[in-house]
Amino acid sequence: MQRSINGLIGYHMRATDGEIGKVVDFYFDDDTWTIRYLIVKTGNWFSGREVLISPDALVKTYWESGIFNANLTKEQIRNSPDIDTDRPVSRQQEIALHAYYPWQSYWGSGFYPGGIWGITDSSPNIDRKIIKEADNTDNHSDDDLHLRSTRQVTGYHIHATDGEIGHVKDFIMDDHTWKLVCLEVDTHNWLGGKKVLLEVRHIREVQWINSKVFVDVSVGSIKNSTSFDEVGSKHPEIGNKIL
Repeated sequence: MQRSINGLIGYHMRATDGEIGKVVDFYFDDDTWTIRYLIVKTGNWFSGREVLISPDALVKTYWESGIFNANLTKEQIRNSPDIDTDRPVSRQQEIALHAYYPWQSYWGSGFYPGGIWGITDSSPNIDRKIIKEADNTDNHSDDDLHLRSTRQVTGYHIHATDGEIGHVKDFIMDDHTWKLVCLEVDTHNWLGGKKVLLEVRHIREVQWINSKVFVDVSVGSIKNSTSFDEVGSKHPEIGNKIL
């Protein structure tokens, strides 16, 4: 089923031993447009720190409950590598994260079989030096910065083949694959105020620095598409996509 990303903001995240916090954002990789991490703002138990949780850590989700259940303990999260979510997340930082948690890497087949470095929370003597070296943030000039925040990309201007048509209002995600399948485009200032769904396969270029998305459809095709109304935003399967 398809889900609105904005509709998932504010979902509670629970560990096996209590509340972790609330989901405030998502990171997706800009190659496959797949969600890689949920950004969770923790409660007072962890000074409100924001932490990254992979979808791999989630157990069966009852979507209508407004709760994500993670197969992690609060102690695991407390001891996880510190990643500043206000800065771009580098591949080195991800390596440190995947070294600590038993999550499979998604960038290729993985550096080491069975999880990077084979380190899990059950390992009695986690080599903090290795994690620290992988998480070295003194020099990020060669880092592979590839993760994008849905919150930051919201508002990007959409350019059709023959003109600007609107801006990114929301994202639609497939809850089985965690892939972003559509952009919700707000055309209020361009085409008379309707919202439309645009499949990501129509994206031909993203200028991340300039906050612009270029697509392979015309202004006319957007104008003639069916409006994605509020009913559709709550139930994305009802919405109409541009084919």
